[in-house]
Parts: sequence; C-alpha cells; structure tokens
Amino acid sequence: MALTTIYWTSTALLSLLYFSSAVMYLTKATYVKRVLGDLGYSAAHLVPVMVGVKILGPLAILSRVSVPLSDLAYAGIFYHLLLSGLAHLGVRKPAGAIPAAIGLILLAASVLSQNAARGVPSAWLQSIGI
Repeated sequence: MALTTIYWTSTALLSLLYFSSAVMYLTKATYVKRVLGDLGYSAAHLVPVMVGVKILGPLAILSRVSVPLSDLAYAGIFYHLLLSGLAHLGVRKPAGAIPAAIGLILLAASVLSQNAARGVPSAWLQSIGI
C-alpha cells in the first residue's frame, strides 16, 4: 500500500511539474526563449519540441498504454532533467537546477515503485531485481 501511494504521489507531482512547464513554455514563450538562449541553446526550434515532450512524456507514463513506451518516457524524462540541471549548473545558475533536482527525485520514486502500483510490471526493473 505504501509503495502504491509513493508511486501515485510522485508520478502526479512529476506530471504536474512537466505540465506546468509546458504551460509556461506556451504562455511565456519570449521569456523561455531568452532563458534557453542564456543557456547557450538556439531556442527558436527547441520550444515547440519541448512543449510536445513535456506533454507526451507524462501522458505516456500516466496512461501506460504500453509498458515499453512508458519505460521510454521515463528514460527521456531522466535525460531531460539531468541535462537541464547540468545546463543551469554549467552557466553558474544553480537555482535554475532546483526544479530538475526535484524532478529527478520524483522520477526515481515513480520508477522504483511502479511495479508495486501497476498491473503489468516493467521488465527492466524485474531484470535488476526490483
């Protein structure tokens, strides 16, 4: 029961983080492009792609239409959060890395508790004994 609660709480909060970020990307596009530019990225082509990723990733995890697709979404979110945090640290703006750090904690809790909460287990977690 506790693992199920951990799973749904961490997954809901991670999804909320991503959905609210997608809304910010849509409503404050100028600000987002400036921040991405400050991080050294050409923001003009990244913003629409990131909006899609920030919506589709959590949807794949929440809906779990396909376990491999859900696992792929977890992997994509992991790399996105890791690279986002490192990008902020790389330009010496550690406060900007805080949402990524929180997201990584929520992601770890969600991934590690998903087999206890979902009907169809993730095979790769079973293969490492979780």
